[in-house]
Amino acid sequence: MDHLEGTHFDRLIPHLFIILGASGDLAKKKIYPTLWWLFRDNLLPKPTTFVGYARSKLTIQELREKCHPYMKVKSDEAEKYEEFWKLNHYVAGAYDNVQSFDLLNEELQKYEQGEIAHRLFYLALPPSVFESVTLHLRTICTGNKGWTRIIIEKPFGHDAISSQKLSDHLASLFTEEQIYRIDHYLGKEMVQNLMTLRFGNRVFNPSWNRDNISSVLITFKEPFGTQGRGGYFDEFGIIRDVMQNHLLQILSLVAMEKPASCHPDDIRNEKVKVLRCIKELQLENVILGQYIGDPDAEDPEAQLGYLDDPTVPAGSNTPTFASAVLKINNERWDGVPFILKCGKGLNERKAEVRIQYHDVSGDIFDGKAKRNEMVIRVQPGEALYIKMMTKSPGITFDMEETELDLTYGNRYKDLKLPDAYERLILDVFCGSQMHFVRNDELHEAWRIFTPLLHQIEKERIRPISYKYGSRGPKEADNMAKNNNFTYYGSYKWVKP
Repeated sequence: MDHLEGTHFDRLIPHLFIILGASGDLAKKKIYPTLWWLFRDNLLPKPTTFVGYARSKLTIQELREKCHPYMKVKSDEAEKYEEFWKLNHYVAGAYDNVQSFDLLNEELQKYEQGEIAHRLFYLALPPSVFESVTLHLRTICTGNKGWTRIIIEKPFGHDAISSQKLSDHLASLFTEEQIYRIDHYLGKEMVQNLMTLRFGNRVFNPSWNRDNISSVLITFKEPFGTQGRGGYFDEFGIIRDVMQNHLLQILSLVAMEKPASCHPDDIRNEKVKVLRCIKELQLENVILGQYIGDPDAEDPEAQLGYLDDPTVPAGSNTPTFASAVLKINNERWDGVPFILKCGKGLNERKAEVRIQYHDVSGDIFDGKAKRNEMVIRVQPGEALYIKMMTKSPGITFDMEETELDLTYGNRYKDLKLPDAYERLILDVFCGSQMHFVRNDELHEAWRIFTPLLHQIEKERIRPISYKYGSRGPKEADNMAKNNNFTYYGSYKWVKP
């Protein structure tokens, strides 16, 4: 079966997709809408039956009403939408008792007519019930007519020890081939494009190294605060929420060596290798911030700081902003700073990678030439552009920054890009683990960040205050500057 990984899709075999935590936020905002879009576009095997499971006693009608605002149903899709909900069922039960899972299993068996049927379980659940649920799934609900696959949402533990405990627990129940640890950033178009960009173009790969690149900046910014979910966010903080997973995943794709093939495990082997070359993160290479309200703002939300959220514990030192410099100790990247930056309550929404090249050597333009930069914009508005110098058009011999521009909205006008979750859930049906996080990758990610996280908690390190709606703490800009990243502020993008 191994050589078929990622290509084997049983279109005509019954599949059961079970959502555990079906009454929760993630299920109604992401999972059910994604399943509906895949069903609408005829991308799922036929027949696929959907079974929700949670503690709340819900009818399918009530579940449908909860999900409806997020389903984006067009007027000509009404019939197909009815068809989708007819394939949905719901079982209410506890997460910690055998009888409930027996009931769930009996329900599943009703839809497994014929010789073969496959089961996919999506665990949209709080970590507290994780161990008992996975144990019952293994002992009671594993399919005996086909394969069983488990999709797991972060947090994958809280630090190296809890993550290892969770991994060991899962490994005692399921094989690594059955486990799909989802990081939705790996489903995003431009993140998936990194492989093609790097290894499918002669023009980039030879310069992708310390001799040409001065620094790499990977940014994730949100223009809103915790929006009443501060209590949940406070348990994790921005490093666990975004940096240790999404940003580090992007870093490994930007920095890894060329894999032996496009087979999922060859790719993941290279990602692990590059993470192994990164030392544990030290506090002196990190800037932590926490947003405070801007009293002059018009938006009432912007007037409130993180600590004004009633669900956040008083005096919390949880960072809502972090900037960290990582170094990769290998031949390709020795000495090149990888700057990871993420935060809430900032001036804009964006996620991007900036690869900044060294200054031109043997400069004959009196320092007027600015650095080349390759920008891979993950969201919003997928784009890839290269900033370069040209002579200003006209009679004078001045120079200016311009770009080679691939903005998806212009180049691929009427194309609807799939949502990250659509792509990843479809990957699970196909058995492709390329865009999921392997156990050893997770282990390395926690190794890099755990000592820092423990130090912040133990020494109660106070983050620097920054105003809601700003660029974040000035100290982060200074740190980027000291790590060979130059911000000119002179480049102007001209809308086509």
